[in-house]
Amino acid sequence: MVRDRQGIRHRAGPAVRLGAGALFVSVSSVLIDLAGTSPGTASFYRCVLALPLLAAAAEFERRRHRAPGRNELLLGVLGGAFFAGDMLLWTRAIDEVGAGLSTVVVNVQVIGVPLLAWAIDRETVPWRFVAWVPVMILGVALTAGLVDGGAAGTDPVWGTIHAVLAAACYSVFLYLLRRTGLGGRPIQNYFAVIASAGVVSLVAGWWWHGVDLTPGLRVIGWLIGVAVAGTVIGWLLVATYSPRLPSHVGAALLMLTPVGALALSAVVLGERPTVPQLIGAVLILAGAYFSGNRLAGLRDRRTGRAPGRQDPAPRSP
Repeated sequence: MVRDRQGIRHRAGPAVRLGAGALFVSVSSVLIDLAGTSPGTASFYRCVLALPLLAAAAEFERRRHRAPGRNELLLGVLGGAFFAGDMLLWTRAIDEVGAGLSTVVVNVQVIGVPLLAWAIDRETVPWRFVAWVPVMILGVALTAGLVDGGAAGTDPVWGTIHAVLAAACYSVFLYLLRRTGLGGRPIQNYFAVIASAGVVSLVAGWWWHGVDLTPGLRVIGWLIGVAVAGTVIGWLLVATYSPRLPSHVGAALLMLTPVGALALSAVVLGERPTVPQLIGAVLILAGAYFSGNRLAGLRDRRTGRAPGRQDPAPRSP
């Protein structure tokens, strides 16, 4: 009995840590709102300010394990480009179509990531998860405030286009982030992701609505918070533990991000959630729990692997 309980706690570890990472990521939206700067500036600094801490962590990992192969690093660089695209497009979509609808659209990753894993890695997706997807999408819609008029914006057509493109970038980024971690060196690969995202954010952001290289100490202070809470702690937890879970479980747990943002907005920004928003948060929590319950970290008795998890790709020399 004691061994069984210890085994359950051990298997639940990756899911709990990934869920914690999602909640840390949710801090980013509130701090970026407080920073009040352009999409390019926020995207660039949230990456650059995180690099020193990530470099130290990556060096520690390198001393314990060999450096990643060229193919792994290339996937990390590609993932960083998609991450930058997601950050820039989503932040722009908030102004054009409203925070509510843009949040709903970008969280279509709950379908996109498992779909990519199924199409590319032949990973199975259980029907339990498929059945809960509409519930979680409804929960995001309620949490984002669509029922309360949260879909207002300056340019609904372009806002919808940018939100859809952001959702596509977000799904590919999450898939590649999980994929690069399968080789057992997630921190070094994640460093490549963030370095790449910083460069792409600077170049694309400079061309698209500009990047302020001297935003002031107040803005830098908030963006340091974004870098530490979101980029270093939150996304690093996601990068480390998503490879240890089936893709659909990781995607469902990342739906905790809008719930965390709702709670933090109430505490920090003084925003009061409505009854539909609270119902939406409950639906997301229920979907994240029941769609992955008994699946996260459980081992297939015949293979000894987590259900749906694929073997890592052959390592590069």
